[in-house]
Amino acid sequence: MRIVVGVTGGSGIPYAVDILGALRTLGVESHLVVTAGAARVLSSEGGGKVADLEALASVTHSDRDLGASVASGSYRTDGMIVVPCSATTLAKIALGLGDNLVSRAAHVTLKERRRLVLVIREDPLPRAMLENMLRAFDAGATIMTASPGFYHAPTSVQDMLSFVTTRALDQFGLETGRMKRWGES
Repeated sequence: MRIVVGVTGGSGIPYAVDILGALRTLGVESHLVVTAGAARVLSSEGGGKVADLEALASVTHSDRDLGASVASGSYRTDGMIVVPCSATTLAKIALGLGDNLVSRAAHVTLKERRRLVLVIREDPLPRAMLENMLRAFDAGATIMTASPGFYHAPTSVQDMLSFVTTRALDQFGLETGRMKRWGES
């Protein structure tokens, strides 16, 4: 399995770290694209560096490289996750703009009818963002909020991250085993 992971400038980089770690554990080939905005946010959310994210990925691509493999529909992937997905990136995807590799790879994912999961971590949601969510949904994307549930009785931040990660990877039929599901003892 091969999944593209786009990391953009919205708050919530720990979700991206958790997704990449889960994909690595599952043996899934991950293609990482980190925007300049994400690099800026990364330094303020725990002091990490882009190299820390890159170390978790199978392959890394520059967000400026519109000629990268993941920018082409002929390069086969099982889909893409954008986590966190900033409001700007959401708007680009909703409108079909491909001015960087994250938005181009998302466009390719949609045009090839592959799974695209956008994990939004922003509140409150203004009207324009809600409309862009609907546009992206209508184009074929799955819209998720980085909003953990509490029925699994989380006892740590990691438990809350794993909830969102597990639900995102469920969209690809991947089982992480890192979360107690509803109705499970």
